[in-house]
Amino acid sequence: RAYSSGVTAAILLSDLFQSWTEQRKSLTAKTKVEVTSLLNTRSKRRRLPRTVTIDSIHEKNFLSPKSVLEAVVIDVFVLPGTNIYMLTLGDMWSTSTIDLYLHRRYYNYIGQHCILKKGREVVLTGCCLRTAVVEGSGHARILPTEYMVILLDEEQDEDAMLLAAQFCTYSFSSMMEEKSRNDVVYSFYARIEKIETLEPFGCTERKQIVLVDNDDEKIKFILWGEQVSLANLFREHACTGQSLYFQFCAQ
Repeated sequence: RAYSSGVTAAILLSDLFQSWTEQRKSLTAKTKVEVTSLLNTRSKRRRLPRTVTIDSIHEKNFLSPKSVLEAVVIDVFVLPGTNIYMLTLGDMWSTSTIDLYLHRRYYNYIGQHCILKKGREVVLTGCCLRTAVVEGSGHARILPTEYMVILLDEEQDEDAMLLAAQFCTYSFSSMMEEKSRNDVVYSFYARIEKIETLEPFGCTERKQIVLVDNDDEKIKFILWGEQVSLANLFREHACTGQSLYFQFCAQ
């Protein structure tokens, strides 16, 4: 697969490397980090239902794939001797930080003028914990996950310009007019009106997200199987920007 998940050979090698050079990782020790200085204090959101803290991950040495992590990026770096990007994450409820092996599908969002950088808030799920190779040596880290949402702030000029340029091309009505076209990427910006659990399709879980655009047009976004985990990252009445391949189904 182009974007592999789980434990790869590179991750195993990086574990050994980090165990050998652990002194560089004092940043991830259980020390007080001023995460609040990186967060936008104007937007204090309630925690999502399945949210866990970084402190609790370290205490239990466990992270369920169904858990949600609401975090802020403290650092972005490349593991020495590799092409693997890491994010050091903190949260406003914890005194410790944790490193995440960044999934390769997000590598294009890293760079001088890109959105995945220090101070950016992210929400992720579908995570598994990678403990130290040798017990008592090194720190636990989070393996790559495809299920990550990067949060933008409409009140920040840079973010507002990105939203306008990237996600305001299509309305739902214009998408419906082109529904005969296959394999088209549609980018849109919409408000989440409702998140609902649907009847399973056989043994497959399903959830429905009802989206409303600026013209008050609605569309139903169906999540299947493993995709259902994505619903844990969204809030009703929040706004979302998506670039997706759409397959329209007649009702």
